[in-house]
Amino acid sequence: MFSLDAIRRAATSIDPVFRNTPQWEAVSLGAQLGVRLVLKDETRTPIRSFKGRGADFYVRELAVPPARLVCASAGNFGQGLAWAGRSRGIPCDVFAATTANPLKIERMRSFGATVQLAGADFDAAKDAARDHARALGVPFIEDGREPTISEGAGTIGIELAAWPASFDAVVIPLGNGALLGGVATWLRHAAPSTRIIGVCATGAPSMERSWRAGTVVTTESADTIADGIAVRVPIPEAVRDLEGIVDDIWLVDDDTILDAMRMVYATEGIVLEPAGAVGVAAVRAHGDALKGSLVATVLCGANVTEAQREHWFGR
Repeated sequence: MFSLDAIRRAATSIDPVFRNTPQWEAVSLGAQLGVRLVLKDETRTPIRSFKGRGADFYVRELAVPPARLVCASAGNFGQGLAWAGRSRGIPCDVFAATTANPLKIERMRSFGATVQLAGADFDAAKDAARDHARALGVPFIEDGREPTISEGAGTIGIELAAWPASFDAVVIPLGNGALLGGVATWLRHAAPSTRIIGVCATGAPSMERSWRAGTVVTTESADTIADGIAVRVPIPEAVRDLEGIVDDIWLVDDDTILDAMRMVYATEGIVLEPAGAVGVAAVRAHGDALKGSLVATVLCGANVTEAQREHWFGR
């Protein structure tokens, strides 16, 4: 479903600012969780998330660049696409929900995107973005549907596989599926004995339900503080792409996500957004299944407003 050759190509072609992010064994945090824990920090990039990898590779692989790049985003993919478009002189239009994180909106605009707020949630913003792209006669770029976006994210798998010991499990946040699909594709090839586990928020379980059912299962709402993985309407291709490459998908509630955010801050000094901490939250919530194992997870986002920081971290 995804090309290993494309993931290899992405590993040497995407903007170096998004590649070879730090990864280390978090000894103290792992001891608290009862595992040997390796963290891969995707927040130390210009857009503070992993999304730059897939967005950059998507734009690089275009045979004929469109007049404009059009997408919907909770905020991080829009930053990545704006970055990639700006570097190649292509304007970028991003649609976000009226409830979107204001810092993410500000940062998308700072990278040159025109941001329009439409709809009460991310999936409603997608509908507006599709209409806009259709009116302009350009493609609607959907994170989780375009293979090259997942293949760009899959470069994280190459870097994780370079760890000197084989992981017993790799735990990956699951929103639209690009991160999990890309990383799982590479690790199934490079580390076939490693368990690959996706993580959704309890308040946004549509991807977990869809994966278990083998078909798209929508929910009436996506109610979680983890806006980056708050999916209500899964992408059919993304559900299909996870078949046969993922061992399990776990759910974590908002209280556990908050605990994980605070643990990472206390031990590693990193202020994560909620979606960025769900991997650690899953290890905390499902520790009995991983006890004593060598586990890796990705810290995938760190766009937090000052008000959120004060509310969640008390400073």
